[in-house]
Amino acid sequence: MASLYPKKIGGKTYWYLREMARVGGKPKMVSERYLGTAADIAAAVEGAEAAVLPERTRHLAFGDVAAAWGLLEDLGVAAVIDEAAGPRPAGQPLSTGTYLALAALNRLVAPCSKAGFADWWKTTAADRFTKIPATALDHRRFWDAMHAVTAEQLAEASRKIAVQIVQASGVDCSSVALDMTNFATFIATANGKAPIAQRGKAKQKRSDLRLIGLGLVVTRDGGIPLTWHAYPGDRPDVTQFTAMIDQLHGQYQAVCAAAGVRAAAADMTVVFDAGQNSEDNFAHLAGTGLHYIGSVPASDCPDLTALPASARKVVDQDRFAGLTACDTRRETYGAGRRAILTHSPELHQSQARGFDGTTLAKAGKKLDKLAAALARGKTRRPRAKVEAEIETITRKPWVRRVITWRLDGQEPKDLRLTWSVDQDARAALEEEIFGKHVLITSHDDWPAAEVIAGYRSQSEAEFSFRHLLQPDAPLDRAQHPRPRLHLRPGPADRPPHAPQGRPGRAAAIRPRTTRPARRNRRDRPDLSLYRRTAQSPPHDHRTDRRPA
Repeated sequence: MASLYPKKIGGKTYWYLREMARVGGKPKMVSERYLGTAADIAAAVEGAEAAVLPERTRHLAFGDVAAAWGLLEDLGVAAVIDEAAGPRPAGQPLSTGTYLALAALNRLVAPCSKAGFADWWKTTAADRFTKIPATALDHRRFWDAMHAVTAEQLAEASRKIAVQIVQASGVDCSSVALDMTNFATFIATANGKAPIAQRGKAKQKRSDLRLIGLGLVVTRDGGIPLTWHAYPGDRPDVTQFTAMIDQLHGQYQAVCAAAGVRAAAADMTVVFDAGQNSEDNFAHLAGTGLHYIGSVPASDCPDLTALPASARKVVDQDRFAGLTACDTRRETYGAGRRAILTHSPELHQSQARGFDGTTLAKAGKKLDKLAAALARGKTRRPRAKVEAEIETITRKPWVRRVITWRLDGQEPKDLRLTWSVDQDARAALEEEIFGKHVLITSHDDWPAAEVIAGYRSQSEAEFSFRHLLQPDAPLDRAQHPRPRLHLRPGPADRPPHAPQGRPGRAAAIRPRTTRPARRNRRDRPDLSLYRRTAQSPPHDHRTDRRPA
């Protein structure tokens, strides 16, 4: 047995390493080694540690990249795209499908611009298991790959990939959520190579930019995209509904045929919001035989919102925590339909806070500012213009209902404004509207709880759009080759109330949404979809810098 043993010599302590053993049945020291002072021992230990440490290290991302690439390989994404796109273009180091699969990998793991892709690739270990060097990942190669795929080939590849996903995961396609939105771009006004980019009502509030619309259908089980439809940004969402339904119907039949399952339209339920409502759309939906769950603005159903609270019953305390509902039928969009009026205490409180703290407060601040300006007697605006400004401030229906105002005087210098909040009208508004939703459905046999849960799955599509709006490669090139290729979504983050997948199935790989903006080699941050980054051409390449 070895042990340290100190000896004091000349007032200093020296250390020895002794080894004891039994000799002839008695303990005896069999060896003794001089180690030196405590400082000598410390120096020897530090030297030994330094000798085993490497001179340099590299830290490379591996787990998320390998998992995502493995998923893409299992689904055969690159092979499917190559089959649809045809032979590899001459001079292209990798196949078209490989470049697009790499773009999907980057979007899922750490979104960045195509110009910054090669730099990001060097920070991962992906070149080791994919055997793809960074030298083959110049951003121009990605644009060449996008040029090699037509819109028809892209649609065919997307359909096959959706079938592969359903077959591999066993996801339930019987209930889907549909939603539409648009994306702002910096595609030049005079650029005729991207006719899909048009000016319209921008949901990102960028009315000065050209827009691209996107309709998306995802499964309620897992938020898996089944089909999508890109359309010019100047078209209202409601006009694209029939095309989306027909495309979805065909996709559903293809998925069922590939899985060897009977494809009956009556087995599928489409969930959508009030933005898709019209008599023509409901008539078209009825012609397909698809079931639906939709909604109607509560303000359009005064007969239901006027019902007393006693007419509603608690639906499912465990699932919906205090939500109440009234199940009835009413004439809606040209036909009698099942309607469910719901009231959520949580939504009620949220709307009340938002109305008082934001909507009403902003309107009140503007009215106070206008009243103060008029009180100074310096205005030159005629009465008609002042009244028009007040009407603009109170243009929102809820604000108009609760604010009363009076403008005294006729001459500009004599104009005086007084206003107040009608508390009785405010209370009536809260009682009538806050916390209420009106759902409509063709499922007359479903319990109200299932209809409500089905409608709430609409958030699956909304979360897919939210993922697309994360910092990413923007649609901002003046000569962008294939805008549609940037609109193909990945799996969505799941909202808390979304139904969970079946036990035993691996959880979906989710995109990172909290990752800070990365910087590419030009030291420009990767920005949101509607902002210009390093991959944009210089301004003198644009045919028109000003909004049309």
